[in-house]
Amino acid sequence: MSWHRRTNRTSGTFRGLMWTAMAVLTAMAVLTAATACAGPTSSAAPPKATAADRSAEARAVAPAPRASATTFAGASSVGVLIDPDGEHFCTASVVASPKGNVIATAAHCIQDSGSADAYGPGELEFAPGFSGRGKGTYPYGRWKVGAIHVDERWTDGDDDADAADYAFLVLKPDAKGRQVQQAVGAATADWASPPERRVTVVGYPNRDHNPANRPVACTTDTRPDPDLPKTLLMECAGFWEGTSGGPWLADYRDARHQGRLIGVLSGGDTDSESTAALFDDRARALYDEATAG
Repeated sequence: MSWHRRTNRTSGTFRGLMWTAMAVLTAMAVLTAATACAGPTSSAAPPKATAADRSAEARAVAPAPRASATTFAGASSVGVLIDPDGEHFCTASVVASPKGNVIATAAHCIQDSGSADAYGPGELEFAPGFSGRGKGTYPYGRWKVGAIHVDERWTDGDDDADAADYAFLVLKPDAKGRQVQQAVGAATADWASPPERRVTVVGYPNRDHNPANRPVACTTDTRPDPDLPKTLLMECAGFWEGTSGGPWLADYRDARHQGRLIGVLSGGDTDSESTAALFDDRARALYDEATAG
């Protein structure tokens, strides 16, 4: 396994006048009461929905939780990393950025924690929407990686390196001068997500378990990993080697409503259990470093 770690009437003129006056007063009283029941009128906008309201609404239309992954065709912004030999080996996805050129993946897809041996800029490519037997097809082309940003806790092999198993890669424009986000869209990162979320996790298992090279996905609920601080845990079978770096999308609805990216697939003790480092302020700082470049 790869490490792949939401009234009475009266007669007479006087009484007629009285009735008329009473009728007017009664109508006014009814109108006043109705207005009171309806609440005060105001030109102010209605109260804004809270984050909890939006999350509950999103969950109401999100896919139902599953126990195992199934084939997926819901996000062209998810794809594979391709090594210098032309083989795909990890999953990555486009994360919304000002220039539209940033993808997120797992740090261990770039280097082993604490190791000096790592992929460098120019060695990797990203293929969004990749699929197909053999060498597969590239419906959106292959985008060259121009810069790699990994948290120093991971590169130094610190004790809390598992909480930093993410990386942000900057892509070069394609031959037409387009940035990748312009071509395939992106998910917006959430840097302050609670650990309990419903997520849709997407990944590309390697060919041994996935000869058609199709992405798989699972919608499930997360919880804190009891053994690893700042790390999420989910239980869903089917995330074999190659799914490392796959996005964890909170409140995902469909390809046009991808929700928010709260982390990327890191590892797991079994193939039915997976973890992700929860994006936080330090992840955002690393992202800002990537976007500034």
